[in-house]
Amino acid sequence: MNPDLDRLQPYPFEKLAVLKAGVQPPTSLEHISLGIGEPKHPAPPFVLEVMADNLSCLSNYPTTKGMPELRQAIAGWCERRFELGAGNVDPDRNVLPVNGTREAIFAFTQAAVARKPDALVVAPNPFYQIYEGAAYLAGAEPHYLNCLPENGFIPDYDAVPADVWQRCQLLFVCSPGNPTGAVHDMDTLKKLIALADEHDFILCSDECYSELYPDENNKPAGLLQACAELGRSDYARCIVFHSLSKRSNLPGMRSGFIAGDASLLEPFLLYRTYHGCSMPIQHQLASIAAWNDEAHVLENRSQYRHKFEAVLRVLQPVMDVQQSDASFYLWAPTPIADDEFAKGLFEQQNLTVLPGRYLSREIDGVVPGAGFVRMALVATVSECVEAAERIRRYIESL
Repeated sequence: MNPDLDRLQPYPFEKLAVLKAGVQPPTSLEHISLGIGEPKHPAPPFVLEVMADNLSCLSNYPTTKGMPELRQAIAGWCERRFELGAGNVDPDRNVLPVNGTREAIFAFTQAAVARKPDALVVAPNPFYQIYEGAAYLAGAEPHYLNCLPENGFIPDYDAVPADVWQRCQLLFVCSPGNPTGAVHDMDTLKKLIALADEHDFILCSDECYSELYPDENNKPAGLLQACAELGRSDYARCIVFHSLSKRSNLPGMRSGFIAGDASLLEPFLLYRTYHGCSMPIQHQLASIAAWNDEAHVLENRSQYRHKFEAVLRVLQPVMDVQQSDASFYLWAPTPIADDEFAKGLFEQQNLTVLPGRYLSREIDGVVPGAGFVRMALVATVSECVEAAERIRRYIESL
């Protein structure tokens, strides 16, 4: 077997299971999980109807490139959402449907990295663990950039040595960030584009939380949007990843897309053709309906906004926790070690949160996730409020 498989760490939820093993929570309290970022809002009924009405498509092989109608729907959504201008995303060259961003991030890394002894994949820390695994399996080394409170949980890109940029083949940006919810502003995205030009690396922006934001008048900026403002209609060296999982509460449909530089997507399509990654036709048809509708997304944001407001009212008297820039996560500092906090919370309140250290690596003597827990506000409003009240009781008991 590939020896790089031995370099893969257990996934955070495996570590969480070990932490909780043998702990007996109170049976008088029903378990509530804020641990996994799995949307629990109902899927849009009209999307389910399209899916159900087209189950006969199971008789047909889907193409790797996807239906022209789906690529057109995605291109149109990108143009509207990121103010790119009509006709500035070519559905035949700038877009590929994928089976969720996790699959696409991993696969694109395998296709994009040139195997050299000094190859680097640069990623934020804490981070979505697929960046690390994708780097190792592509024959590269991950290089982590700490995301610290003093920088608003955005990496200090100015502090990165030139030799790291020279060795960098892919830079992963996660905006809005998982787990912190921090958003890169437009000036930072433009700075990263300039660095990609100077050092000839690919800039990959994971934007799967881009549609979950608290202020309707302040949408998170996107990488393609930064390209458009710079007049880069070819999106050179820039790739974005988007998904219906969070936007449309469809995590089980595994539907998303990759978009950007056509000169990178063309060889990636060849890779995918061999890899055998194609989206089922009924999923493609349902995805068209989802990308073409914004009403359900607006309602989704409204529900999350209500949950954040209700939860923060309960927690802020006992925790220094703030509304995140975007996403459905609270990145909350803990009064004791984050893993002990998570364990005690489960043991005393039958509530699951994810220790931040499980999403981090130690760099320069710092584990940037240590001392934080990630709370995914994916349950119902009443469950989230109940969870917040349990957290408050636990903190007050310490």
